[in-house]
Amino acid sequence: METIRINAQEEIAGAAKKAADVIRAGGVVLYPTDTLYGLGADAFSDKAVEKVYAIKGRADDKPIHAIVSDMAMAEEYGDISHITRQLASRLPRGKLTFIVNKKEGLDAGICRGIPTFGFRIPDNAFCAALLEELGTPVTATSANKSTEAPERTVAAILKQLSGDRPEPDSYASVLQNTSIAKIDLAIDAGELPESQSSTVVDLSSPKNPVILREGAIEAASVWNAIRAGY
Repeated sequence: METIRINAQEEIAGAAKKAADVIRAGGVVLYPTDTLYGLGADAFSDKAVEKVYAIKGRADDKPIHAIVSDMAMAEEYGDISHITRQLASRLPRGKLTFIVNKKEGLDAGICRGIPTFGFRIPDNAFCAALLEELGTPVTATSANKSTEAPERTVAAILKQLSGDRPEPDSYASVLQNTSIAKIDLAIDAGELPESQSSTVVDLSSPKNPVILREGAIEAASVWNAIRAGY
């Protein structure tokens, strides 16, 4: 696994290009987002998404969501209602995940076997550069074992995913772990600020929205924005 550290704005473009190349080739990237480090893969590749599930030890019946560059990209894959646009315009980017009905005929990757498409629009420089370089949605599930809390550094994430306990900045002893071996590239932005996962709102029935998970945005703020849209 290669690791690229990004400590300045000018380093982001090169890292995003490398990450996009890995994802196009069917690989998995560990990368920083608005909230937590995520596991990024081609959102509509069955094999790539299966790798992400395997890394997390996540049950197949728990959907994985994606990041998209903007609502125009989201519209290519999901049915976007007025209330979805309303929430996107009123609430902070990157901290709200939308669940909408998927486009007819879309049955691969994160949409395989389910009727919905989950996405969020990031407000993060690396995510924006990656999506611009790639031009398609990227998986955005948090980089942690499904039974454990997310960590905020690459070193701690690798320790958790491997089940090993090396020194904080030592990757060598964990890279042969079968789970870690599925990660092809790590984009290391240092320790991310403390943050909750994104709030998830199900808008597949626009007249009956449901908050599936309260996270970085309080439920009350979501409901206020929904009421303002009607």
